[in-house]
Amino acid sequence: MTSLDKLDAKILAILQRDGRVSTVDLAERVRLSPTATSERLKRLTREGFIVSYSARLNPEKIDLGLLVFIEVLLDKTTASIFDRFSQEVQRTPQILECHMVAGGFDYLLKVRVRDMAAYRRFLGDVMVDLPGVKETRTYAVMEEVKSDGVLPI
Repeated sequence: MTSLDKLDAKILAILQRDGRVSTVDLAERVRLSPTATSERLKRLTREGFIVSYSARLNPEKIDLGLLVFIEVLLDKTTASIFDRFSQEVQRTPQILECHMVAGGFDYLLKVRVRDMAAYRRFLGDVMVDLPGVKETRTYAVMEEVKSDGVLPI
């Protein structure tokens, strides 16, 4: 893997905060020509530093105001169960993030739904059908203090 120089790091920091910045504006901000900046962007993408571009939506505006975290404990921890669980999670749009963790449970899920009634339906319709789930613990978020996802470069 290629290491990042200061210009690469600056480009990535700017893009994390404004993925819609034009190449010309980005070039001005990092003091490079648009062509050189474009080449760096292509290389950073090719080398996997830039994974994708997307828009961050306001969950309240699209009626997904309840954020919950769910600890999941599996009944067995086998490769087959891990694979099946992972495949089902990938197909479930309400699950925004899924992390296999070390400790007292196996997975931590980040889920968005409309409200507590929708979450109750999610538990009954989705969680019970995920492979290997033995036990869950839910933590409803009262306030999102920080949720920008910007990595420190």
